[in-house]
Parts: sequence; C-alpha cells; structure tokens
Amino acid sequence: MAQFTVNAQRFDPYKNFKFRVKWDGRYVAGVSKMSALKRTTDIVRHREGGDPSSSRKSPGRTEYDDITLERGVTHDKDFEQWANKVWNFGSGLGSEVSLEDFRKNIILEVYNEAGQLAISYKVYRCWVTEFQAMPELDANANAVAIQTLKLANEGWERDTEVPEPDEPTFTEPA
Repeated sequence: MAQFTVNAQRFDPYKNFKFRVKWDGRYVAGVSKMSALKRTTDIVRHREGGDPSSSRKSPGRTEYDDITLERGVTHDKDFEQWANKVWNFGSGLGSEVSLEDFRKNIILEVYNEAGQLAISYKVYRCWVTEFQAMPELDANANAVAIQTLKLANEGWERDTEVPEPDEPTFTEPA
C-alpha cells in the first residue's frame, strides 16, 4: 500500500523543518523549535482468580507530555503575555492569575517541501508551566538568544479536515 494516497509516487516522509504554530487565530512569530507531541497510556494489570500465574493488561489513564516551544528573542510579546496570564508578578493582590483565559487551544501545522499544508494537529487546553524570557548570556558565545515556553495540555488530535496536498511537479523551462 502506498504511504501517500494523493501523491503515490512520493516515497520520503515529510521533513520536520517546515511548520508553524497558531493560537488565538493567528500565527506566532519566529517559532523555530517545538518538542514532540507525545502521549502515554498507563497499563492496568489484573488477573482472574482462576488464571494461572499470568496477568492480563488493560489501558489505564492517558497522560500528554508538556510541549516546549522555542524562538529567538525579539520584541514580539506573545510568549510573555501568555505566561503572564498564569502568573503576573506585581499586578496587585488577587489579579496575579487570569483564571478566565489562561488556557488556549493551539494548532500545529506541518508543511511539505513546496510549502503546502500537509498535516495539522489541534492541541487542547494548553497553559504555560514555564517561561524563559532570556537564556544565559555569554559575551564569548556566537549564538541567538532563545526564549522558551513550556505548555501543559490536556490532549491533541490530528485535524482530519486537512487533506494530503496535490504536490506540484517540476517541469524544465523550454
């Protein structure tokens, strides 16, 4: 069976370097790295009294790993503003936490080499558990300053409404 239904000639899987992250209906500027979407389901072991000494296994509680987003430090305030909804130091007694809207759904979009949307995931009820505004600074380094945002979430699913794109074919100019 072909791995790709629309582009049956395609053999290679999608690359991991073309993606965008969206929340509040708009793309987040400059995200250069995102950790894996991962879930783990506990195993519940049980046995019946008449069974020999082996046990049966059933699925138990499912947990979703936190997601880490990274981007270069810029003047864009999206990471910081979201982190401040969970805890905003100095905002006054009783208003440090925004219980109304500190959770967001995010969308991860993965693109093929031609820049066409290939796969999309919806990640539900995310909130910031860790925010790193600035990395350790080193005057002898030759690197970009990176911000990180760590998000707890309550699950994700693939957006089945996103079809496999009909990839363009390259033709030599005449």
